[in-house]
Amino acid sequence: MRTDIFARLDREPEPPKIEPPRMSRHRIALFGGTLAFYLAIVFAVLIGSWLVTLDWKVMLFRPYQQWPGIHAFLDYYVVLGQRGPTAVMVACWLGWRSWRQHTLRPLLTLGASLLLLNLTVGAVKLGLGRLGPHYATQIGSAELFAGGDIFPSGHTANAVVTWGILAYLATTPRARRYLSAVSAVVSLGVGLTTVYLGTHWLSDVLLGWTAGLLILLGLPWAEPLITRAEDWIFAVREQWRARGRAVPSVPVAAGGPRTVLVPQRAGSDATDEDPALEPVAAGSLTAVAAPAGTRPRAHTTHTVRSERTPITPVGSRRPPHADRTPRGGSSPARPMSGG
Repeated sequence: MRTDIFARLDREPEPPKIEPPRMSRHRIALFGGTLAFYLAIVFAVLIGSWLVTLDWKVMLFRPYQQWPGIHAFLDYYVVLGQRGPTAVMVACWLGWRSWRQHTLRPLLTLGASLLLLNLTVGAVKLGLGRLGPHYATQIGSAELFAGGDIFPSGHTANAVVTWGILAYLATTPRARRYLSAVSAVVSLGVGLTTVYLGTHWLSDVLLGWTAGLLILLGLPWAEPLITRAEDWIFAVREQWRARGRAVPSVPVAAGGPRTVLVPQRAGSDATDEDPALEPVAAGSLTAVAAPAGTRPRAHTTHTVRSERTPITPVGSRRPPHADRTPRGGSSPARPMSGG
């Protein structure tokens, strides 16, 4: 039976040397330009510029009524932008990579990106409080500070970050290019789908794309923190393993039986083979009630001499004594001398 078909499922013997992206000058320039575009969109919506007018034109066009045949498909396609399902799918793949490559960086990077996404996008959503197209109250208004939470589009930003993190963590330039193209197509389609369904303004989608791209461009700044978190987790794991390998010591309860040494009594019939001190079994100690204010003593129960004699398969190793009788027995009659 061939077993090499499962070789690709085995863990790699050594973790690959993956260099995380760094904040190069080119990347910093892209981050600065994207941030400027982000602020420009927010400013254009705040002042009610032509961008708000375009939002209303697209909304009144009602794309879902113009092309009703694709409505059923887009209802399922937009799930690729929901945070829960996409996070589970990507986390499963990155978890497999983490296990196979002996590193937690993929999972920690995903967690850091989603945390940054929730903090930044959530803060802007709650701060601006824009209402969606289905809840608009005045034609031509930006619908800001009205208790809404759709600006920027969370579906769009989540699609950019969740699928873009695969390209960010790619190990080869070729895989990075392919995954970047796939994530761009998916996030572009998710954003336009929300406009088609009428759940977001066009400016919501533009800001969502920009917000997700800012997270991906700024992730190299979080790499040192991710590395420290990974080292700390591995250190804790090694401590747990060391505790599991340690031999546990069995504590003796207070007042419990202990092994003590009892000296031989004077006049006993011990031979040269018997030690001066003999251990007494732990179960042979019995507690005796002591008067109040005094320290209780432990009474020992001695075993029979025959039980302490070493026994071998051929019998006792103690030499026989013809003139010695067992304890408790009657001594033989001795001849009487004299008259």
